[in-house]
Amino acid sequence: LVGCSKSDEDSDFALDNIQSADSLYNQALANLDAGDLKRAENRLDDLNSQHPYSELSRRSLILKTFVNYRKGEYAEAASTGKRFISLNPSDKDAAYAQYIIGMSYYKQIPHITRDQTTTRQAFQAMTALVEKYPESEYVNDARSKIRITRDQLAGKEMLVGRYYQERREFLAAINRFRKVVEKYPKTRHVEEALARLTESYYS
Repeated sequence: LVGCSKSDEDSDFALDNIQSADSLYNQALANLDAGDLKRAENRLDDLNSQHPYSELSRRSLILKTFVNYRKGEYAEAASTGKRFISLNPSDKDAAYAQYIIGMSYYKQIPHITRDQTTTRQAFQAMTALVEKYPESEYVNDARSKIRITRDQLAGKEMLVGRYYQERREFLAAINRFRKVVEKYPKTRHVEEALARLTESYYS
């Protein structure tokens, strides 16, 4: 009897705390406007747990993507953005989600001496934005980020090429410098790559 009584109380408590999807969504928006990201995230989590199959739950994905990005949780932002696009590929906010995905990778670009996987992911995400949503307001900034990521990737190839050249491993160096010339022809590294290619061929 005590167990049944407790269960009934818990159920009543749970029912009393359920809010409408509209209410939770609007609260999240108000929290975002006020700059309270934590409260906004909590309301979005409540919306998804209480109304998982509602239209607003689906719409809340784009808000969650933005909140994760603003909190610096870039992996989560990219993941949520991809989920939103997979569910809503033609939605008016799909371009924005793609932009947040690209920026999430862009914010994690490492030093030139480190592995450049994240740089390539940023390049691919921004390229996808330009190709899939050419009329988007984010295209111009995406093109700027593409130029920067390409320059970073070319710089990495130059760094490795110089290393091989200094060790007199000229064939390996030539492969790196040729990659810069052929794959990244509009970056600031091309002139040096051509000069070092000439040196390596002579050597």
